Amino acid sequence: MLRLNRLTDYGVVVMVQLARADEVLTAQRLAERTSLPQPTVAKLLALLARGGLAAAQRGAAGGYALARAPEDISVADIIETLEGPVALTACVDGANHLCSLENVCAMRGHWDTVNAAIRRALEGVTLEAMAHAGEPFLFAAAGDARLDPDRTDRL
Repeated sequence: MLRLNRLTDYGVVVMVQLARADEVLTAQRLAERTSLPQPTVAKLLALLARGGLAAAQRGAAGGYALARAPEDISVADIIETLEGPVALTACVDGANHLCSLENVCAMRGHWDTVNAAIRRALEGVTLEAMAHAGEPFLFAAAGDARLDPDRTDRL
């Protein structure tokens, strides 16, 4: 089973709340809105800010907001910020090849194709779309685009 770690799952939840907010939110307020522990939210916000997805604002009215527009942040961006590059196996391009079967593996070179398809799918889902889950939106992955004519703003 392919599964994100819990912290990454929570990171998506926090990012969705930031995308839905029309104000700067503190870690405490985000914790209340998400029902996540405040220390976990604070840790996520620090990682997301370091990765350029969230921006901290200091001062009495300080807190966090998105660093970019939600339509410019993909699920792939969030995952890579919190977990590193999307890779299904250790033997994808750019990985440290530590497998003892690498030289005789029949799958050698083929996992890159699968990994790239998953990456494209994750890039095709924006934070804007996640923030409006349940509403029709444009989903474009691997060259497929199905557009709801009433929601042309969801690209």
